[in-house]
Amino acid sequence: MEAQAQGLLETEPLQGRDEDAVASADFSSMLSEQEKEELKAELIQLEDEITTLRQVLSAKERHLVEIKQKLGMNLMNELKQNFSKSWHDMQTTTAYKKTQETLSHAGQKATAAFSNVGTAISKKFGDMRNSPTFKSFEERVETTVTSLKTKVGGTNHGGGSFEEVLSSTAQASAQSSGGGARRAEEEELRC
Repeated sequence: MEAQAQGLLETEPLQGRDEDAVASADFSSMLSEQEKEELKAELIQLEDEITTLRQVLSAKERHLVEIKQKLGMNLMNELKQNFSKSWHDMQTTTAYKKTQETLSHAGQKATAAFSNVGTAISKKFGDMRNSPTFKSFEERVETTVTSLKTKVGGTNHGGGSFEEVLSSTAQASAQSSGGGARRAEEEELRC
């Protein structure tokens, strides 16, 4: 008898199959006619209250929309405000702050690394320009330009800086190619 009593007094919550059994059970046969009438009246009253609450909620929502319109608030402004609030809330989270700090630190390290690389490259170019090989190359270019200028008919024999020599070579080259074009035109006119 104790085993049967213990089965009736289970303290475990209902499981899915137990809930299905309770839902499919017909309790109406256990109720008296007076209890049935009371439950039907209560059901009608609850349905009426729910309908009234829905009507009140709908009226309040309309009133809310009217107030927002009078204040100049519209859906777009609300979306902006919600987005701003959400963005602010996200920025105040610990995970966001840690991520921001980590990325900031990584950015600072990357900036320093790029700065160091740029400095190293500048130093290497400076070293290369001062190297004997580059000096020798520069001298050869100057010698070649000077000889070209002499052949073309340039009057400046003083040498000059590397940039001046390149500039004068470009001018001399432009003059000599222009002269060649004039001679070709003259020959065509003779024929």
